[in-house]
Amino acid sequence: MTSVMLIEDAVNNNNNNKIANNDPDRDHYLRELTKTFTGIEKPLKNAPTCATLTDLISALHDAFASDRVNIEFVNHLMLSYQSNPSEWRKFAKFDRFRYTRNLVDAGNGKFNLMILCWNEGHASAIHDHADSHCFMKMLKGQLNEVRFAWPKDKTVNEDNKADIGNSNGSGEIEYDGEELEEISRSTMETNGVCYINDNLGLHRVENPSHSDVAVSLHLYCPPFDTCSIFNKQTGKRTKCKVTFWSKYGKREAQEN
Repeated sequence: MTSVMLIEDAVNNNNNNKIANNDPDRDHYLRELTKTFTGIEKPLKNAPTCATLTDLISALHDAFASDRVNIEFVNHLMLSYQSNPSEWRKFAKFDRFRYTRNLVDAGNGKFNLMILCWNEGHASAIHDHADSHCFMKMLKGQLNEVRFAWPKDKTVNEDNKADIGNSNGSGEIEYDGEELEEISRSTMETNGVCYINDNLGLHRVENPSHSDVAVSLHLYCPPFDTCSIFNKQTGKRTKCKVTFWSKYGKREAQEN
């Protein structure tokens, strides 16, 4: 199995080859590709590009229309789009206390495209990606990414209060485990794209600036609503539900 098809095949998808939303075979195929795909750093040569955010969304829907997805081409599309604040500003919703996840497009159940907004100093907990592909494109500012190796203990703890927006990870509960091993550090600059999946490790993302906000565009495929967060000092793993701060530019109703 390979993650790359001919670009001609990806561009000229046969619509008769479409499959149902949330099809388990397609999701299984995408998850299998995380075992071999590691991302690309530059757009592909002689491949279509996206001049606007609307073009990017349309091209992504086309890329996910068939039963086999060219994940390298998806990476290319994310790289080809150049940030234009006038196009994404309506989706960018900030919170004073934590970073926000704002849904831009639900991808007919095949992917989620969202904008994450980071006030000064905001950071995520160390987390995985539920066996999905994660593409992160910087739209404004910078983000620091720190990657970690998986802990030896695979035990998952259930905690309804676990929060991916809590940079301290899974809380202060005593746990007899080993500290997570840091494997890399990098800085994401505007219009750059970073790729990660669970085969490549865990990560924590932070806005290092004390004066500027950051905005990033994320694509997850297949989409997920739960992942795991990790305590850096102990490796303690806790299941966490992820939600949207807003959808399609409108604030989500809050539960009582």
